[in-house]
This record gives sequence, C-alpha cells and structure tokens, in this order.
Amino acid sequence: MNSEEQVLRQAWIDFCEELKRAVDIPFGPSVPPHVQDRTAGYEVLARNISLALNFQHDYADPRHPELIHYFDPVRKQGGDNTDAVYVGATINGTDTYRISGDRGSAHYFAVTSVEKGQTPWGGKVAQTLFASDLEVDPDGRFELVCSPPPHPGNWLRTTPDTFRVTFRQFFADWENERPMKARIDRLTGDMSPPMPPSPEKLARQLPASARWVRESIEFWIYMINMWKAIPNTFRSYKQLADRAIDATPGGEPMVAYWSLPRDEALIIRVRPPRCQYWAVEFGNFWWTSMDYRYRLSNTNCHYARMEDDGELIVVIAHDDPGLPNWLDPSGYAEGYVCYRWMLADDCPVPQATQVKAARLFDHLPAGIRRISADERREQLAARRRGVINRFGNL
Repeated sequence: MNSEEQVLRQAWIDFCEELKRAVDIPFGPSVPPHVQDRTAGYEVLARNISLALNFQHDYADPRHPELIHYFDPVRKQGGDNTDAVYVGATINGTDTYRISGDRGSAHYFAVTSVEKGQTPWGGKVAQTLFASDLEVDPDGRFELVCSPPPHPGNWLRTTPDTFRVTFRQFFADWENERPMKARIDRLTGDMSPPMPPSPEKLARQLPASARWVRESIEFWIYMINMWKAIPNTFRSYKQLADRAIDATPGGEPMVAYWSLPRDEALIIRVRPPRCQYWAVEFGNFWWTSMDYRYRLSNTNCHYARMEDDGELIVVIAHDDPGLPNWLDPSGYAEGYVCYRWMLADDCPVPQATQVKAARLFDHLPAGIRRISADERREQLAARRRGVINRFGNL
C-alpha cells in the first residue's frame, strides 16, 4: 500500500470514527425520553452531515466563494426561522468581494460579516447592513462590496477574523415575496481555478466535517438546556447565553421551553410592538423548526389573526382547537417557542399559561377568533405553496 492510499483510507476511517462518537448524543441525560425525540436526534445528526461538508470541504475555500443555502425544510439547526432563507459564503478578512444580483422582496433583509468565535457558528458580527442601508435600483438590482477598506456605495466591513458573510431573508407573505438571487465574486488576489483535492487536504477536511456535526449539535443542546431549566418563561439569548453567537441582528429572539402532556395546552398572549417584521416560531428539543410544509409550525405579522384589541393569542395543543393561531407540536412532547420582534419600538415579553386541554376555552376570551375546517385546509395548503415559492423544487 502506497502512502497516498494509506492517507485516504485513514481519512475515511477518521471521518467514520468521528461520526460514531456522536452515537450517544440522542440518549443524553437532558434529551426528552421519548422515542420521537431520540429518533429526531439521529435525523438531525444525519441531515447536518451535508451542511458540515459544505462548510468544511465543498465551499470552504475563501478564494472561490459561492453563496449557498444553509437551511431548508429538511436541513435545520440552531432555531432556524420558519420564515427564512439563510444564504452565505466563506470569505476571508483580507480580500475584496463583490456580491451582486436581485435583492428580492423579503419583508426583513440583513447581511452580516461574521468573525470566528467560541461556537461552531462563529462569534461576533463585524458589521450588519439592513435593507434600508442598501442602495437598490428600481428593478431590484444591487451590488455590495465586502472588504477591509471602505468602498463607495454599498460596503460591508470585514476584519482579520472575518470568515463568513451571511444573508438573512425573512418572508412574511410566503407566496408573494421573492428570495434574493445573487452571486459572489472575489476581486483581489490569485485568480487561478481551484485544484482537485489532495489526499492530505481531504484527510483534514473529512474529519473536520464530522467534528462539526457533533460539536454543533452538542452546542445547541447546551444552549437549549438553559431555557429548559425555566419552562414557559421567555428570555432572550443575551439574558441566558454565556457565549457570543451570530444572532439575528435587529431583534433579540425571545425564547421559552415548553413541555406538554397530551391532555394539556399552552396559551401564549402578547401585544406585538410596532416593528418591521415579527414572527412566532416553533421547534423541538433539537432546536430545529417543526415541519413547516405540512403543519402549522409558526405564524407571523402577515398570517396571524389578531384579536380586536390588538392582542395575539397563540395556543399550543396536540389536537386542533379550531383557533387560527394554533401551533401543532407534531407529536413532540417538548420543545421551544420563539418570538422575534425585528427592528421594533420595544420588546414585550409574551406570557404563557399551561392549562388542561379540556378547559382551554375557560381561559380564553369569550369572543376569541375561530377558524373553520375549510379555512384550516387552505391555511395548510398555502404553506406548501409558499415553501415552493421560497426554495423552488428541492
């Protein structure tokens, strides 16, 4: 066996062995002891292998960047916003890059330059630009330069620690808002095309991908356990998290952990503030959003039905209560719920009350809005149409 063969064989062995180290994660002490939650644990590990390979191998070279989707209806992590398209590229903090294309029409739009940090997703944000900060042509075209020195027009500052640029697009009206279509080009440095992978390079990148899968999932377990310790209590990342993360700019997510027996329901009440965009998200223990193609797993400033006095009443229940702002636990007994007030005047804290499902309407206003069976079917059908509009044919 020659040296190249030894390196390649060992690279694959190391990759597989590193993945095997994650085998006990879905049976960890804080994981809900339900078969569905443990099954979902293995599912999230498997689905994030592709994302890890994107980050550590496929699109890891800042000399040849490409804008890629992080998450979609099946590949999820870290409290992914049900309304979102997350797009980003690996860059460095020395070269100059140009991102150009059609900005789209997402209700909320932000781009950040992200620095390396203490988490698998990086740490501090070097700079953020919101939609209102960008010069966009009447036809929706834009150009953005990412670089250390200032640049005329749209400019995103990078630093020596910058390793990624990330776009967040949050869609209120799923069926009618358009996602961004853009490309990234490096404008400085050596322009030679990428070389095929060497055995030594692959031997570094494959195990690194497997480590990223394990470490990223373990990180989000660590994070969600802080909220699990105070169920039904809404707190922001800054109030509980002890590590800097690349959180959504312009609005700190308010998160609560819920645990719901089959015969109980959770009522969450709040008056949304005046803001550019707001949403209510819903996910399981693994900090991944519930199925949002076929189930009611969120609502937002476009779809929610408010009470006459401006109050938003959301109900989490295992059986459909016939209310428009119902969140479907999808068979899970525990998880998180998240409220985002983006670029808001203030940050009201939602209040949660857990009740017996049979007595649900004793705890709700007498004239609370209802929804018919036909309206529910259309509500669900619109979700899949909206996902196809947002992501295309997956």
